[in-house]
Amino acid sequence: MKNIHPEYRPVVFRDRGAGVAFLTRSTAVTSQTIEWEDGRAYPVVDVDVSSASHPFYTGKNRALDSTGAVEKFNRRYNRPRS
Repeated sequence: MKNIHPEYRPVVFRDRGAGVAFLTRSTAVTSQTIEWEDGRAYPVVDVDVSSASHPFYTGKNRALDSTGAVEKFNRRYNRPRS
């Protein structure tokens, strides 16, 4: 069977919160593009968390909770806020 796999190509992943972007290869699909350091345009995927912003990799304990899920859990189970 031919053409059953998605295209594997260079893609930029951008973590806007951390202000970093990295070029790798992926099958991710996006209509956005960005001009990279080499002057070429590549597809770009914006991510909420990367190794530059994830507490496990940065050593910083911070909760990224834009939906209030932590507070909702704490209220439901009557847990004090940490």
